[in-house]
Amino acid sequence: MALFAGFDTSNYTTSAALFDSDKGLIIHRKKLLPVRDGALGLKQSDAVFSHVKQLPQLVEDLFSNMEEPLAGVGVSTRPRSMEGSYMPCFLVGNLAAQVACSVARVPKYVFSHQQGHIAAALYSCGKLDLLKKEFIAFHFSGGTTECVHVRPDEEQVFSTEIIAESLDLKCGQVIDRVGNMLGLPFPSGKYLDELSQRSTKSYKIKPTFKDNNVCVSGVENQCRKRLEQGEAPEDVAKFCLESVCAIVETMIRHNLEQFPGLPLIFSGGVMSNTLIRSRVSVQFGGSFAAPEFSSDNAAGIAVLAATKAGVLLMENL
Repeated sequence: MALFAGFDTSNYTTSAALFDSDKGLIIHRKKLLPVRDGALGLKQSDAVFSHVKQLPQLVEDLFSNMEEPLAGVGVSTRPRSMEGSYMPCFLVGNLAAQVACSVARVPKYVFSHQQGHIAAALYSCGKLDLLKKEFIAFHFSGGTTECVHVRPDEEQVFSTEIIAESLDLKCGQVIDRVGNMLGLPFPSGKYLDELSQRSTKSYKIKPTFKDNNVCVSGVENQCRKRLEQGEAPEDVAKFCLESVCAIVETMIRHNLEQFPGLPLIFSGGVMSNTLIRSRVSVQFGGSFAAPEFSSDNAAGIAVLAATKAGVLLMENL
């Protein structure tokens, strides 16, 4: 048995995971950061404080399941694998990873939060073989709306190049802002999803694209206008999610023209939405992470640590 730990401390969730690379099994623990009613997220200082409070109990619970010593530790230290990408909240996970490595005397492997999302999606949908191939990944979350070209990379396991993105708000942000308008808890994704399913309306949406990139802020403005004009909350929720779905569909079409034939992988919390998953799957195929691996988690980071260590056995997955 070769056990690898993973840590991810994003601006939404405290998470830790163990990956048995021989059996291809993951145990993971995560807890949303507390956000006061009516707020749309946390300041970085508050996120750091919450991680410091939450991570010890998660680690204690997770490591109580260990039957073998650690072989290595992975951690996300930044949002993306690019120059200047930084958020203080990731310092907490890095601290925990360094302590674990020092005590266990095992190597630490550093990745980005986005790499973790993509790897978790690959694990979840049984596509880890794509780590050795090119593919297109869509990462839609509270902080990211991107389509990236993924290629194998000896140093990083895989590299990502942004080929399409949002020029203003992110799709997860607009979902949370519309959820806030409707009095829903934060983060609002699953609540907006449930509310929208009460609507019997359908909408034809034409997203605003500039070249290959999208402008998302207009969705918030239109939802606010509809609500002020007396449209039912479930219909506003449906309009919001139809708009996000149209963004995903249009972005896919644009990039299939540029990269025909490459596999499509969908990751990030937004991609767990019922409407998006069902409609995109029918039109374009592709592979979606299971909901528990779509939202922020450390599972993909643990998998990447095993991959970087060279002990991930694909035939066992």
